[in-house]
Amino acid sequence: MSERILRLGTRGSRLALWQAHWVRDAIKERLGREVELVILKTQGDKDQSKPVTQLGGVGVFVKELERALLANEIDLAVHSLKDLPTDLPEGLCVAAYPVRKSPHECLIVHPDAVDRARGPIPLIKGATVGTASLRRRALLLERRPDLSVQGIRGNVPTRVDKARTREVDAVMLAAAGVDRLELTLEGLERFDLGLDDVLPAPGQGALAIEVREEDREAFELLAQLDDAEAREATAAERELLHGIGAGCSVPLGTRAWREPAGLVLDSVLQVNPTDHAQVVLRRARVRAETATDAAVLALRVLD
Repeated sequence: MSERILRLGTRGSRLALWQAHWVRDAIKERLGREVELVILKTQGDKDQSKPVTQLGGVGVFVKELERALLANEIDLAVHSLKDLPTDLPEGLCVAAYPVRKSPHECLIVHPDAVDRARGPIPLIKGATVGTASLRRRALLLERRPDLSVQGIRGNVPTRVDKARTREVDAVMLAAAGVDRLELTLEGLERFDLGLDDVLPAPGQGALAIEVREEDREAFELLAQLDDAEAREATAAERELLHGIGAGCSVPLGTRAWREPAGLVLDSVLQVNPTDHAQVVLRRARVRAETATDAAVLALRVLD
């Protein structure tokens, strides 16, 4: 009997398709299995006019993929991990967290809005920065309260074009997405932000391959793509997010990494996200032996 062709569900954006092609190629080259792509539209793709928080916030980019998994219309789904809720539907699980790209942020800036003398956020006074992320807004305004943050939606190329046409002076994006797409930034300037300056979203830069729990063949096959370092670091970040209990849109920045003395979890949380006049942040840096212990310690400091 011939091996089944695995059906891989993905969104249709350029970045989602890049991720799906990367996973498809890894499955074919490393595991010797054939994969067909199944492109689905999520709620977040269908409505580009509203902020994600107004669309329900948690899971707007993944629910349709998970529905298709549970209905046996696809065999696996590929997600940007930062979009995946910490509570998965009953019957689903993550089989693999592949090797993670750097989780750092970058600014894509119109050249007329650049001011290198202003340090880590090299923008002219009063510059307008486009982002729909509450976390990015909080961390930007903490360092540069003179900036104007404007909520924007759209895929990565669309947001970059808003800086090119100067609808905004700059956009802040996950560097991993910009790098994966190999975007042409002609006529713009790119500034990569240090992880100590702007902490990323939980799971940023990582992918998750989700399957049905009952499909042991797919789980055991795809588990071979799992990266232990990515799994451990993102587990700590996502357990902290789960403990805070506000979903993927909470203004939380966090990053975990392993050192000889233990797992370090660095975090920052905006404690007054509804206050647009003043940003109040609480920070924690903890060290523990396990991801769960690190998340528990960080939550005690941030709570």
